[in-house]
Amino acid sequence: MRKTLATAALAGSMAVTALALSPAAAQAATTTAATTTAASTVTVVKWGKFFSSDRKAYTYGKTWASHGKVFTKWYGVDRPGGKKGWVWFEYYQNGSWHKFNKSWDGEVVGAWSGKGIKKVYTFTCWAGKFDNCGKKYRIY
Repeated sequence: MRKTLATAALAGSMAVTALALSPAAAQAATTTAATTTAASTVTVVKWGKFFSSDRKAYTYGKTWASHGKVFTKWYGVDRPGGKKGWVWFEYYQNGSWHKFNKSWDGEVVGAWSGKGIKKVYTFTCWAGKFDNCGKKYRIY
């Protein structure tokens, strides 16, 4: 009797799961997301995980433009204690290149923005500003 009840409960659970994951339900969720995105004039680009060359630190985030201003929100991760992770941003603004960096230990969230930015690149280093740097990626 117990085995029969357990089997029936498992079969019912699987049937509910199958209904929840059916293609019609998935398509309805996708359509809603697409409609919401289509109504919005802002395109958000998610980027990362961009690792340092020794893979001990990485960064990821998102970049978007709105009303002529570019916004970037980034997250940095490395092991807490010891040496720091570094993120570099290089951007082309008003006819010239600019760059800055930020260091962290553990986990951090940062954000920055600027008007008139045409291109943005980023890369991640670990143990020093110029040490163990990973590849450079264009994020905007």
